[in-house]
Amino acid sequence: MTIEKATVPPTLFERATQRAISTPPRQSTDATREKLLVAAYEQFCVDGVSGASMEDVAKRAGTSRITIYRKFESKDALVDEVIAHELWEYLAYFQKAMTEADSFAERLVTGFVTSIQQVWSNPLIKRLIADDPALVPGLVGGGDGRNMYAISQFVAEALGREQQAGNLDPSIDPDMAAELIARITGSFVTTPGGQVRLDDTAQLEQLARSYLLPMLKVPTN
Repeated sequence: MTIEKATVPPTLFERATQRAISTPPRQSTDATREKLLVAAYEQFCVDGVSGASMEDVAKRAGTSRITIYRKFESKDALVDEVIAHELWEYLAYFQKAMTEADSFAERLVTGFVTSIQQVWSNPLIKRLIADDPALVPGLVGGGDGRNMYAISQFVAEALGREQQAGNLDPSIDPDMAAELIARITGSFVTTPGGQVRLDDTAQLEQLARSYLLPMLKVPTN
């Protein structure tokens, strides 16, 4: 008799991360929908996801309960859209920062610092983590590790391109390096404290140059 392993439902962060990485942001011309998304973001930051109702969001947006359900079939759908939007904003910021870095070493340092600070300082994500610690595993892994895999693959693809361009030592496995980077940055975001100040950009940059670059055999000069 074969016992099938139960499928773990994707967590909130898993759904949003996979969507943000795999699909481009929605280009909406629906002003009411956009107003509801802004209102939902603000309401979630104030009351948390569990504490905010669809009626609260509709009231903040100046619309009716009927209207919000016409635009979003459920609260889960609204939450997914808001979190995905925040991640799209982060990815856009991340990509811009990458294009402004003039070397592989600087891209690694910038990517490390940007990933930590942009996620850690996001008011909504901070509220979600504070209100529901059970969401933390979903941010850095969770479930069957799908979120960690999605984030690692995103980083691995970037490292693979650098390796093809001759910037990353051929002895480095991009997939393994990407997972290690994802786990390190994820742990800083979800368990801040200790000797590293996440609001100290210079300290984070030095941390990356002292430990991350040597780990990937990238010259630090």
